[in-house]
Amino acid sequence: MDEAIENKLGAARTRLILDKPFLGALVLRLPIVAADPSWCKTTDTDMKKLYINPEYIAQLSVEETQFALAHEALHCALSHFSRRAHRVKLRWDMACDFAINPILIEDGLKPPPHILYLREYIGMTAEEIYPTLLDNENDADNELGQNNDEGDQDKGEQSDQGDAKDTENKKRNSQQQNDGENGKGQTGDSEQSSPDFKQGGADDDTQKEPPPIPNNDEIQNLSAQWQQRLAGAAQQALQAGKLSQSMARLVDHLLQPQLPWRMLLARYMSATAREDYSYTRPSSRRGEPAIYPRLRSHMVSIVVALDISGSIATKEIKEFLSEVDQIKAQVRAQIALHACDTEVTDEGPWEFEPWDELKLPIQFKGGGGTRFTPVFDWVEKQEMRPVLLVYFTDAEGEFPESEPQYPVIWLVKGKAPVPWGQRIQLN
Repeated sequence: MDEAIENKLGAARTRLILDKPFLGALVLRLPIVAADPSWCKTTDTDMKKLYINPEYIAQLSVEETQFALAHEALHCALSHFSRRAHRVKLRWDMACDFAINPILIEDGLKPPPHILYLREYIGMTAEEIYPTLLDNENDADNELGQNNDEGDQDKGEQSDQGDAKDTENKKRNSQQQNDGENGKGQTGDSEQSSPDFKQGGADDDTQKEPPPIPNNDEIQNLSAQWQQRLAGAAQQALQAGKLSQSMARLVDHLLQPQLPWRMLLARYMSATAREDYSYTRPSSRRGEPAIYPRLRSHMVSIVVALDISGSIATKEIKEFLSEVDQIKAQVRAQIALHACDTEVTDEGPWEFEPWDELKLPIQFKGGGGTRFTPVFDWVEKQEMRPVLLVYFTDAEGEFPESEPQYPVIWLVKGKAPVPWGQRIQLN
């Protein structure tokens, strides 16, 4: 590797360690290897090493090189490899880039030209971004490039096929990885990594061929190792007083147990409808002198509200109702179903007993706005206090000013926050 390139990489890592110790600690876990430009257009990683195209690094400033190195380290720390599951590799890689780049920009790093960046994806996970990308992979780069804001290069607002990691770089192994990812990569911790640059080829210090892709077991092991590194790096940065708020939020989210929304919904509904003990005095005819607690089941009332403003597809509503239907029979719940855009529909509410099938009563036509207040007003007028209210929505609308006295779960499609209640992300 050229000495000037090595000096630039060393300077970039040193600055990350001093200014961004969280990211710097993650980058240090990846030995840097020069790669042949025929397969590595910009930068790449296999969770064990960080591969760079020297010609690409030569075009970047030290600040932009910091961004490129941190970008690859975050792919590993965010477990993007293990989270891909059944998704198309190229499209998934692009979604991951769209998720990572805003995080680094918000943390104050200067992006290289032509990175994948769209304002609308700020704060979204790769799982949320993936469905929004184009199905046609061959046209994805051109289309996405046209959607970016012009100018403002320092903010990473230019986007074309340049950093898709970049589209051709990541395409190299897509066919190899589709059926179970049966590559024979070396297992093991990258603890061997050090600030020294590693040689990748036999004749010189260039990795001639793409590294073999780790198989599923290796990916899971590496992901677990990176979770530990993530926690350790965050702790060190926190002690040094150099963990930014954006990175702290990211770490908190990543270290929390991640459960599917269906499991979370079932957990909350079951908790509210828990069986309880009764201390009712027994019949005197039994002649028992003491009162013993008895397990008593009771029927609970749950209000379910659907946002039909047009932002939620009918298919998604049906899937949600099917999930609630399976849970309600287990917890013996009576359901009052509402549909609302700016007002609750005249046809509702629809009431379902525990033994009734909960299904979409009619086909709704979405309106233009969203207000959540009418559903809560209806509950208040009924002078009822449900054990739970579940609202299926994109959370973009008018909320009641104050939180009600009963539990509320917002099952949210999208990235919008909620002012109160329990928010469950629908991916």
